Amino acid sequence: MKMSGINLLFLAILVVFVSLLADAYDPNPLQDFCVAVKDSDAAVLVNGKICKDPKTVTADDFYHTGLNKPGEIISQYGSKVSLVFIDQLAGLNTLGISIVRIDFAVGGVNPPHSHPHASEILLCTEGTLYAGFISSNPSNPGDKNRLFAKILNPGDVFVFPKGLIHFQYNLGNETAVAIASLNSQNPGVVTLSKAVFGSDPPVNPEALVKGFQLDIEVVRQLQSLTWIGNG
Repeated sequence: MKMSGINLLFLAILVVFVSLLADAYDPNPLQDFCVAVKDSDAAVLVNGKICKDPKTVTADDFYHTGLNKPGEIISQYGSKVSLVFIDQLAGLNTLGISIVRIDFAVGGVNPPHSHPHASEILLCTEGTLYAGFISSNPSNPGDKNRLFAKILNPGDVFVFPKGLIHFQYNLGNETAVAIASLNSQNPGVVTLSKAVFGSDPPVNPEALVKGFQLDIEVVRQLQSLTWIGNG
């Protein structure tokens, strides 16, 4: 059926109107930079951080040093994550980027975790790493989640999609180092073991018994442990 001229004109106007609505926001910064003010100095709380007066901004607000130095590994995971997020580098505010260095002892692991606000690209610079991520649940509840994993050597790069559970493990005979970049000034980190078994207040153990198909004594033992985040 052919459309009348009036109907065609109305449809064209509607498409333009919807397009304008779709573009009625600016996802990019509206100024050259917005150096973050410390939360303790901020008069209001916003999604992100408020801007420092541009007249007081200096080159130091965009500068961070130390990623050339190995992090001190003291955690039970055998790894150390050195962050350069917005709290370490105020000039990252509104720019949507951050970077980390990860040091691994022999047998060290950056345990399964997710970044709710960011995707990640990781470069192995030293040693040998087993790195991977796990897909979200398939549409069929009986199908298994897929593991995507590779063994990384110096110069190899691996990508972890936003929000998906991922990890790195040093399976070599020497220490390992990786540098990772994330597309958020504050990617957020959810360490699965800590979140599930180390929350405050603790999750009702009966719920974890059902959810993980574990014995109640095992759940209580896991909840009694001291859990820490990736760091």
